[in-house]
Amino acid sequence: MNTSAAYDVIVVGAGSMGMSAGYYLARKGLRTLLIDAFDPPHREGSHHGEPRLIRHAYSGDPVYTELAVRAHRLWNEVEELTGTQLLVPSGVLNLADRGVYSFKERMAQSATLGVHTEWLDAAEIRARWPELTIPDSFEAMYEPHAGYLYSERCVEAYRKLALAQGAELLTYAIVRDLKVHSGAGGVTVYTADDKFHAGAVLLTAGAWFSTLAPFVNLPIRAVRKVVGWFETTGPGFDAGRFPGFTLGTPEGGYYGFPNIGGAGLKIGRHDGGIPWTPGETLAPFGSRPEDEADLRRVLSAYMPGAAGRLKQGAVCKYEMSPDEDFIIDRHPEHPQVWVAGGFSGHGFKFASVIGERLADLVEKGKTDDSLRPFALDRFGQLAK
Repeated sequence: MNTSAAYDVIVVGAGSMGMSAGYYLARKGLRTLLIDAFDPPHREGSHHGEPRLIRHAYSGDPVYTELAVRAHRLWNEVEELTGTQLLVPSGVLNLADRGVYSFKERMAQSATLGVHTEWLDAAEIRARWPELTIPDSFEAMYEPHAGYLYSERCVEAYRKLALAQGAELLTYAIVRDLKVHSGAGGVTVYTADDKFHAGAVLLTAGAWFSTLAPFVNLPIRAVRKVVGWFETTGPGFDAGRFPGFTLGTPEGGYYGFPNIGGAGLKIGRHDGGIPWTPGETLAPFGSRPEDEADLRRVLSAYMPGAAGRLKQGAVCKYEMSPDEDFIIDRHPEHPQVWVAGGFSGHGFKFASVIGERLADLVEKGKTDDSLRPFALDRFGQLAK
């Protein structure tokens, strides 16, 4: 790699968001360098351990639903460009106890944006998916056009496209420091062995954002999360018959996937988790008794046919913002530096469209009003 070359933009962190942005930046003709501490796709970030849900009917700000619809189209486009299946339209069944959550507001908002959903009461849910043992207090919002993404394939696909467009990728390189030069002087990025210069820098460091302090101090905390794959009885939970799902219960919030190719039904918990500090050893699955017990408890209660032998367990990291909304903005002091993080365990599905939007921000050098809900100033002095 030519370390004396000046780039238009350097992307620090080439995971799902960074790799996607790298492709769209390079496609615009910008000289792009991606730097990652590992060799993506890898198991040191937030997005590994296939698959990840993609759903469209979001609560909160309508921008999420708008972005989800666009993200789905872009994933299909990447599939066509690479000849690789990335997205499986399995449908997503969102289940919840009415005492915990109601879907009515989310369904009404999504309908105005053209997203089709179906509301089901407990009896209808049990009739369509008899494998579920849910009480009458449950309801569901079914998204027939949603599904799941193969996360490692997605990152690999964007890597292939980015490099084909002329982007450069530097792996196993830890960024030690960044120096912003006055005026139009750009930014210098320092690794252990080299330094690289660019007109702009995009920071997409995921759960590793704290390693960039004090250059940037984002209100992002890293959390250890676990997922497990459990043996199922009969074909009712198999891919093609059972959808992806979310599950809101008095015990907590969960998500999961059908039994894909005999791997077992995959389930994880969205809330909770153990704080993790970059550089610390991430405790493996099973090092805490609740790793398996918590997942098995909810399966036994609501999906007993999927509460069989644990076939595999894995750990990953969430990068949590205080309100669980994304952070996409300029650096509070350096306009040539952009930050994107805090994707809070629900961001992967958006990686395609976030990469596209980030490339637009860097190219135009100005903010996008539609991304206003993700601005840093909502945290006051936290991010200064």
